Amino acid sequence: MAASAAAVSTRKVMANSKVRVAVLGVNGRGKDHIAGFGNVPEAEVVCLCDPDLRVARKTGDAFEKRFNRKVSLEQDLRKVFERKDIDAVSIAAPNHWHALATIWACQAGKDVYVEKPGSHGIWEGRKMVEAAHKYKRIVQHGVQLRSSEALQEAVAHLRKGTIGKVYMSRGLVFRWRPSIGRKQPSPVPAELDYDLWQGPAQARPFSERHVHYNWHWHWDYGNGDVGNQGIHETDMCMWGLGLDTLPAKITSMGGKFLFDDDKETPEVQTSLYHYPEQQKLIQFEVRHWCTNDEHGASVGNIFYGSEGYLVIYGYDRYAIFMGQKREPGPTHKAGGDHFANFIKAVQSRKTSDQNGPVETAHLASGLAHLGNISYRLQRQLTFDANAEKFIGDSEANQMLKRNYRKPFVVPENV
Repeated sequence: MAASAAAVSTRKVMANSKVRVAVLGVNGRGKDHIAGFGNVPEAEVVCLCDPDLRVARKTGDAFEKRFNRKVSLEQDLRKVFERKDIDAVSIAAPNHWHALATIWACQAGKDVYVEKPGSHGIWEGRKMVEAAHKYKRIVQHGVQLRSSEALQEAVAHLRKGTIGKVYMSRGLVFRWRPSIGRKQPSPVPAELDYDLWQGPAQARPFSERHVHYNWHWHWDYGNGDVGNQGIHETDMCMWGLGLDTLPAKITSMGGKFLFDDDKETPEVQTSLYHYPEQQKLIQFEVRHWCTNDEHGASVGNIFYGSEGYLVIYGYDRYAIFMGQKREPGPTHKAGGDHFANFIKAVQSRKTSDQNGPVETAHLASGLAHLGNISYRLQRQLTFDANAEKFIGDSEANQMLKRNYRKPFVVPENV
């Protein structure tokens, strides 16, 4: 794939021409990508791709009704990369496909908007960064908080010392995640290319336990909720604390406490990420069922400083509370358009225009991966952030890179 993709050239995107986009994976989040690019005048969705033709056709019909025009359909993403009429791809496939699809797209001369988490594992996340730089592609990570006007303002407060010395952030993911029950293997639906759906993962029998949405809760395909909703908050933790590297110490614990179902990932999980040199700490919490809010936030972040604390509510609001009496301080609510920001960067060819560059895909996802490795091994881990390897722990290091299934292999040299 790499050799043939690298030989493909795409048309030059001019600053005043529309960016032609293909959306890869249109069953769930991909529908939001279609709507998002549909709201950007400088973009045009021209292709929908999904290994399940039932999903592709259904979404194509809905597209035609909404936009009053037909859109082309593909089943195999490799055919999308070969098309010269496509400038950019928007990846909303399951997590285990994100890195390889991004790398193949870069090799094919396409710019990329990739859904969170950018990677399924730490090693391949670094390869995404290498591919984006080597092929000079715009790769935007789907962390919409970065485009929020209010949250940009919140980070400015953290930088200028509004709440004093900022030493700790908490990430909160308290989402309602019911039991998925138990399902046995079953015949592959006729219109699903299941081999393609599994892609880089090792082959296992088809089951509705993971196709389509519940793959999030299986290690072969997903990363649990810390690697699902949680990536927005892991990214916010690092952004707010001004961290551009992975931590030195990691510990995580939790488990499945309520449901006897097919989920492999934890329903409840607490992770600690320690940066001793920077004197900073990240605490990350996942809860799945009945729970309280934290300072009015069920999904968001809390930053702690020597003079007060700052709360991030969802995607577009913050509030500051000062001193021992928690006196109200500055607050603001305002969103932004992360898809429009990506298109702006595609047209300008300036990574400096991006709010969610490829490095955020690697680091925010990497933080979640480190917590999951600690959870699965049930011990504290020590990490060399420069080498991106665990220190003195061969078992943990084996979990940095998956065993890829040919021909869906992330190459050592991208």
